[in-house]
Amino acid sequence: MHPLDGATQLERLSADRLAGRTSPLYANLGGPFGGWTAAILMRAVLDDPRRQGAPVALTVNYCAAIADGGFEISCRERRTGKSTQHWSLELTQGERVAATASVVCGARRAVWTHHPATPPVIPPPENLPMFDAGGRSAWVEQYEFRFERGVIAFGGRGSKELQAPDSLLWMRDRPERPLDFVSLAALSDAFFIRAFVVRDQLVPVGTITLTTHFHTDEAGLATQGSHYLLGYATAHTFSGGFADQAAQLWGKNGLLATSTQVVWYRE
Repeated sequence: MHPLDGATQLERLSADRLAGRTSPLYANLGGPFGGWTAAILMRAVLDDPRRQGAPVALTVNYCAAIADGGFEISCRERRTGKSTQHWSLELTQGERVAATASVVCGARRAVWTHHPATPPVIPPPENLPMFDAGGRSAWVEQYEFRFERGVIAFGGRGSKELQAPDSLLWMRDRPERPLDFVSLAALSDAFFIRAFVVRDQLVPVGTITLTTHFHTDEAGLATQGSHYLLGYATAHTFSGGFADQAAQLWGKNGLLATSTQVVWYRE
C-alpha cells in the first residue's frame, strides 16, 4: 500500500460518520501536513456511495492543530441537483473541531471548451536536482520536488533582501503513485509557504483556509498516471499578519487544478 493510501484510510462508523488516525509520515510542525488534511477529507467524500460526479471544488478551513492519534469525520450530503452535489464535513477530536470543509462534485459534459492559460516554461525534470530537506520535515520526504526557482532555505541564507514570491518546480508523490483526487488534493497544498520563500527564513505560520478547484475528471487523472506535475506558486500580498498564496498544477494534457489559500503569520 502506498504511504498516502495508508495514511488516509477511514473506517465507516455510520452513513455520515467515519474514523481515522493521523500518520507520522505526513507530520509537520504542530500537527499533520495541511495537504494530508485536505486529502483525507476528500477521501471521505470519494468513498461515500452517495457521491455523484467528480470533485469540482474543495475548501478546507483549518480551525485548530490536529493532535496525533484518532479523529472522526462527519460527512453530510447537503444537496444533489442535476449538475452539482454539495457536501459539508467536520473533522473532530472529542468535542474539539479541528477542521471543516465543503466539497462540490459535478458531472462534466461535452460542451464548449476554451483554454486560455498556458503552462510556464521549465527545463525537463531530469535536468533539475531533487530537493533535499535533510530530514527536517516528515511530510516533505513523501514528495519529489525539482525546483527551477523559488526553493526554500530551511536554515535560512542570512539574506536581508526580500526574495521573489514565485516558485516553479516539478513535483510528484514519492514513491511514485498514479494521480487521483486524493493525491491531487494533497499536492495542492504541497507548496512551501510563501513567507518562507520571500523572507528567506522560517517564521511562525499556518494555513487557515485553502480552496482547490479541479479542472479534470477521473479519465484525465488516469492519463496523467504517475508522471510529474508542473507546479507554480506565488503570493500577492502580506499584510496585518495574513498573506495569500495562489498555485497552479499542470499535467501532461493541461491544467489539472488551481488553488488559493490564506496564511496566518507572525514575527
